[in-house]
Amino acid sequence: MRALIAVLVGMLFGFGLSLSGMTEPLRVLGFLDLAGQWDPTLGFVMGGALMVTLPGFWLARRRGRPILDSGFQLPTRRDLDRRLIIGTGLFGIGWGIAGFCPGPAIASLSSGLPMVLAFAAAMAVGMLVHDRLLNR
Repeated sequence: MRALIAVLVGMLFGFGLSLSGMTEPLRVLGFLDLAGQWDPTLGFVMGGALMVTLPGFWLARRRGRPILDSGFQLPTRRDLDRRLIIGTGLFGIGWGIAGFCPGPAIASLSSGLPMVLAFAAAMAVGMLVHDRLLNR
């Protein structure tokens, strides 16, 4: 049941990303181009997502446990360490150059465009290298 829900939610997320145009790298790059032709649409999508998510979190926290799990699994660390800062910088570099972050890249796989396939494959390799070398 959990896997089916994950598939349905993933489909909904991917459809929403595509419908809002957030799978188009030029939209993302336009949002990041504060000094040029700034495109605020990504900010609007983020704000709209928060308007839906915040009441959902408020309702979920009022429950004793999630519907499909025995307990909530929330992050406990709140400190800023070297790994977080370096990782954030590397993420930003990749996002700014390619115009993709992981969600839109995966949602764009259905396009079959070589650039998208190459980006997603490289992203997976980067995660594997991290897990093999740094996450022991």
